[in-house]
Amino acid sequence: MTARSRRPTRRTALLLGTAALAGASLPRKASAQARPAATIDSPLLADKVSAGALPPVGDRLPASPRIIDLAKLDGVPGRHGGNIRLLMGDQRDIRMMTLYGYTRLVVYDHRLEIVPDVLESFEVEEGRIFTLRLRRGHRWSDGSPFTTEDFRYWWEDIANNKRLSPGGPPSDLIAGDNKPFFEVLSETEVRYTWEVPNPVFLPSLAGAQPTYIFMPSRYLKQFHERHALKHELEKLVKQHRVRDWGALHERQSRMYRPENPDLPTLDPWRNTTPLPAEQFVFERNAYFHRIDENGRQLPYADRVTMNIGTSSLIPAKTAAGEADLQARYLRFDNYTFLREASKRMNFDVRLWKRAEGAYFALMPNLNAIDPVWRDLNRDVRYRRAISVAINRADVNKIIFFGLARESGNTALPESPLYDERLSQLWAQHDPALANKLLDEIGLTKRDPDGVRMLTDGRRLEFTIETAGENTEETDILDLLKQDFFNVGIKIYPRSTQRDVFRRRILAGQTVMSAWAGMDNALVTADMEPDALAPTNAAQFQWPRWGQFFESNGREGERPALHEAIRLVRLYEEWRLSATRDQRRKIWEEMLTINAEEVFTIGVINSTLQPIVASRDLRNLPERAFYSFEPGAFIGRYMPDTFWFDRDDKKA
Repeated sequence: MTARSRRPTRRTALLLGTAALAGASLPRKASAQARPAATIDSPLLADKVSAGALPPVGDRLPASPRIIDLAKLDGVPGRHGGNIRLLMGDQRDIRMMTLYGYTRLVVYDHRLEIVPDVLESFEVEEGRIFTLRLRRGHRWSDGSPFTTEDFRYWWEDIANNKRLSPGGPPSDLIAGDNKPFFEVLSETEVRYTWEVPNPVFLPSLAGAQPTYIFMPSRYLKQFHERHALKHELEKLVKQHRVRDWGALHERQSRMYRPENPDLPTLDPWRNTTPLPAEQFVFERNAYFHRIDENGRQLPYADRVTMNIGTSSLIPAKTAAGEADLQARYLRFDNYTFLREASKRMNFDVRLWKRAEGAYFALMPNLNAIDPVWRDLNRDVRYRRAISVAINRADVNKIIFFGLARESGNTALPESPLYDERLSQLWAQHDPALANKLLDEIGLTKRDPDGVRMLTDGRRLEFTIETAGENTEETDILDLLKQDFFNVGIKIYPRSTQRDVFRRRILAGQTVMSAWAGMDNALVTADMEPDALAPTNAAQFQWPRWGQFFESNGREGERPALHEAIRLVRLYEEWRLSATRDQRRKIWEEMLTINAEEVFTIGVINSTLQPIVASRDLRNLPERAFYSFEPGAFIGRYMPDTFWFDRDDKKA
């Protein structure tokens, strides 16, 4: 899983200059749904309601809850109860509940359109004025009001507080090098106004790892020096054994990784277990804002338990029936084993399509420190030769049973930006063309073994480095060995620990690496095209160029290829675009440049991810996409609508 990169903002003087595109109004987005006459509560909460410890469900919901019409989503309205069991390999995987819950101000729907979720509605004017409207009466999980004070608190007391945010607000809230003008219009309405368009703002709110522009102010003020009494704050700092109030506030306010059971949430389930633990229990959020079309408050399942164990044992534990819903730590090569186990156990195994631009791609390091290898990697003829030397059909047939798709690293067919020509450009298996391109470069001499010679007399042999995190990488590289040897290239696969792997690439010690392609290939014009240009150091094809952009020129190297500079310019134009048409044209040009230049050499995509689910669990799609972006893995399919169709629900 890859998190969104956070980038500094003052870069136009480094590479581009400034040229804001003409603004235009974007359509109003709104959610207008009539609340059912009656609402239905979970029996789990009946005793608390009867005792007066909890208000009736009708009083806990917002005045205008979000209504999930399951019939329109090919689902079935369900009933309350049950415990969804998950298996995880690390305590940090607690963040998966934030992903699976996928509760955001705005979310991607099944059409990949951004629609209100926590928000009741939003309005965008000229691509630069964003008015956000909350649901009146919405409450945090502890019953405290969720209002615009939570937005003001984040903006004034966190994002613009030098102790808590030394770099200032997140880059998604910077447009044209400027912060927005923030206004609280009422208890339920806020507005952000930029001088130029900010097309990244809404997508950042809908992301798998979203930009949080609000926090539970009533709870967190006790940890903030501006609001808490000094002596009480000092006592809390000592109690939690942290260095100062800032460290305390940071620890207690983690919304993406919900380690603090006392932190109020808007998610469907709230954590009740403090660290450290081998099992985390998430109870239903009694104030959750979604209901089904019959008025039944979501989530259907009353709790989720997350059991922590050794990640390598998770496939075996899943096969033994210890999970009701499992995808993480399962691989395609577990599928046959899991299918066989499903004949004896009460679960099914679905295969969802992964949404990377390439499940496996080669990354020639354009910033290698060895000048001979650096120049060779920067020669487009060499990158194209590497690409056409690969027999993708063999990889698909032998590793993925022919179920994947042979393609370069680009948008998937299900994306509105898909171009069949680009997916197949330089992706054909053509050893003769590969030999011709290598000869054109001047690599015509060969040693007695048939390996080509570099211009300095060394053999054309190099190590392809991987993070060694799955056997499929090794199996694919074993197949590629012969493909490359057939055109006079010798490779040596080598795996290293992930941190070492990344450091070697950034230092230029790695000539070529193997990694996944675009994290998200279900792209639309309104999604940020940062993966297609040198924008951060984690892009293994040009890490130093990305670092230059990411660090505002303080580190790394200025891009040295015309095409890479063009990609940065296009990306900056997208960041200033006001209309979808402008953004689509930019995306199309960036995809074309990447496909023609083969900066990353995609081998295979549309591979399949096993999803194991109890046979009693309803509303989990039979076929779907499994990806971090967009959709937070399972989150976009709303696990709060999954329900157990059985009488003896596990507690």
